[in-house]
Amino acid sequence: MVFEIRIKGQVQGVGFRPFIYRLAIENKVNGWVNNTNEGVLVEVSLPVNQIESFCEKIKQEAPKLAKITNISFEEIERKPVFEKGFHIIKSERNTKTNVLLSPDFAICPTCRKEIHTQSDRRFLYAFTTCTYCGPRYSITQKLPYDRELTSMEAFCMCADCQKEYDNVENRRYFSQTNSCKKCGVQLSFFNKHRALLTNESDEVLKLSVEALKEGKILAIKGIGGYLLMCDANNEQTIAILRQRKHRPTKPFAVMYPSLKLLEEEISLKEQEKEALANETASIVLLNAPDSTLATTGLLGVMLPYTPLFELIAQTFAKPIIATSGNLSHSPIVYQDDNALAELLEIADCIIQNNRAIVVPQDDSVLRFSPIYNQKIVLRRSRGLAPTFIQASLALKNNVLAMGAMLKSTFAITHENNVYISQYLGDLTDFDTQENYRHTLKHLSEVISFEPSTILIDKHKMYPSSEIGRAMAQKQKLNLVEIQHHQAHFAAVLAENDLFGSKEPILGIIWDGTGWGDDGQIWGGEFFEYQYDLGLERVAHFDYFSNLMGDKMAREPRLSALAITHEVEDVQEFIRRKFSETEWNLYQKFLSQNSNIKTSSVGRILDGLASLLGILNKSTYEGEAAMYLEAKAREFFDKNSTEITCYNLVCNAENKVSLNPMIKQIFEDIQKNVSIEKIAAKIHFSLIKLIQGIANRLKIKRLAFSGGVWQNAVLVDLAFQHLDDFELFFHKQLSPNDECISFGQLAFYSFLKTP
Repeated sequence: MVFEIRIKGQVQGVGFRPFIYRLAIENKVNGWVNNTNEGVLVEVSLPVNQIESFCEKIKQEAPKLAKITNISFEEIERKPVFEKGFHIIKSERNTKTNVLLSPDFAICPTCRKEIHTQSDRRFLYAFTTCTYCGPRYSITQKLPYDRELTSMEAFCMCADCQKEYDNVENRRYFSQTNSCKKCGVQLSFFNKHRALLTNESDEVLKLSVEALKEGKILAIKGIGGYLLMCDANNEQTIAILRQRKHRPTKPFAVMYPSLKLLEEEISLKEQEKEALANETASIVLLNAPDSTLATTGLLGVMLPYTPLFELIAQTFAKPIIATSGNLSHSPIVYQDDNALAELLEIADCIIQNNRAIVVPQDDSVLRFSPIYNQKIVLRRSRGLAPTFIQASLALKNNVLAMGAMLKSTFAITHENNVYISQYLGDLTDFDTQENYRHTLKHLSEVISFEPSTILIDKHKMYPSSEIGRAMAQKQKLNLVEIQHHQAHFAAVLAENDLFGSKEPILGIIWDGTGWGDDGQIWGGEFFEYQYDLGLERVAHFDYFSNLMGDKMAREPRLSALAITHEVEDVQEFIRRKFSETEWNLYQKFLSQNSNIKTSSVGRILDGLASLLGILNKSTYEGEAAMYLEAKAREFFDKNSTEITCYNLVCNAENKVSLNPMIKQIFEDIQKNVSIEKIAAKIHFSLIKLIQGIANRLKIKRLAFSGGVWQNAVLVDLAFQHLDDFELFFHKQLSPNDECISFGQLAFYSFLKTP
């Protein structure tokens, strides 16, 4: 009997065709396999009683990097194409695309060993890859994933590489990125004056390490764009990098040559080790209180994830600063001409290569909560995007969700697949908007996507909303506005398969900013989800003045002024943070009832950090709240005893007043209670507030989203003190605004009336 097997999911660029070939040979099955725009197609000749077990073997033994979302088979009424043997045949292409894009994979252990082995022909080759590692998404131009449809098309394999590619016993069998020094990607080294010094690869590596030792700043082209790199132990060079990059205080990520060297300096948990060393190779925030580079007690660390970084890091043999190659607030630079034009304002030299990056990506970032080891995704990008796999989730098709603004992403549903873009940054910057458009155009073309509906945030001034509105108008598409925090709640519900839950669920959605249905700025929200009833806002923090628009997010002292405005005893204490002119201006503004109000927990935490004297003006988003979290973490690290909480309760009008808590905090300040203890009590009070509201509403299932839930201390306290409840956090996505686009899709699919 002849059967056709169709396999969908992340099954291209992961060694799936060679795997099917070997499986068929082992089981003496005749037929063929190829890539199609819909996944992998297999034809086999088998007795009817063996087809199910063969499909089960495919599922059970699939390559580690593969993610199968669906496998089906049907009998076909014709003679087999091949009556003897098994074959990999030319990929089939059609207009319909239904396949998940594979993300970029970090260098595998075998390739890493090869580039350090002098007798190996890939010794010191900086672009060594195999079927199980290397760039995928960042070089893909079209589907299916074949070499001629990637930026590897420019490189013709030499006889040795072609032999590997054709040898079924070789791990580079059908490896689309296969190359070596003879036929592969070439390095180039440019100095400060844009002069090409050499394009001989071994010499480039030598000059790169010498430059690091001399205290220079390098711009090095990686998988998703350029990274700025320098000696992490050279304080003078780091100061110059900060000055040139206009990044005065925000921590830099550090690349360690090896896990062994990292463990000599910082204690690691097993989850952290795995995240650093797996195929994603994300930046992981580690607890590093003794590091001079960890301004909040946390240090972002990564291991070399490309052969080029591996060779440089191992030869240099010390930690290296590795930060995105851009000016602050601009997208990562990924095009070679732009690198020469822009990055030499920061870097002293540039290391390029002649393999084009089709779509740029920053490094992914995550952390684990200190006690309960809950994974918290802070940035979902290289190694993770754009595929989102959750087989049980069925969203409406042909929908484009435009996301938010500060941590922008877009999301697409197409042929029952979900694609969520990599982190695209702050859309207030024009260059970032252009990158957003480029990435959307690229992904749409790769998967042949045309939307029928566009979803946008209700905030009229979000560039993502403006882009979506213009697209809908031009193409005469259905346009739907979705409230920001409802999208947050929908995202965490969908990630945890909670739509359809017969039990009510309380959503604790806390962040910095989101346009509310009443024209105010929300950010301290409690929603209730009930089956067949949808979402209802059931409580929120009492409103306070939103002073000076976006300036409030940059100056925590403004948040302090706003949240303490009605607490008379605190005003004189706050006044010292302002000049006389500023004070009079802000008092006048506060007296106007017409000003916009906010319920933002993000701004509350900023204000409390300022009240405690931690920080009055920020240099990057969330800085004040991060310092407040760090102070709380210091206390909990040293004190295991039960801590008391401040008076923070929800009144009969379902509003949470800050005034009683602020009075108690001020009393503690006057009593010289340590800042660390006050910060800990603030965090604990927020958790007890959630407990009180959930008990009053008699809800036992709690779901958390919003940027505030990047706070690992809060997450651990939730697990510790809400143990009578069932808790749901994000799994694959970040709780910050990166999840908004997915939440818009979920809201529209499950909660909007058709």
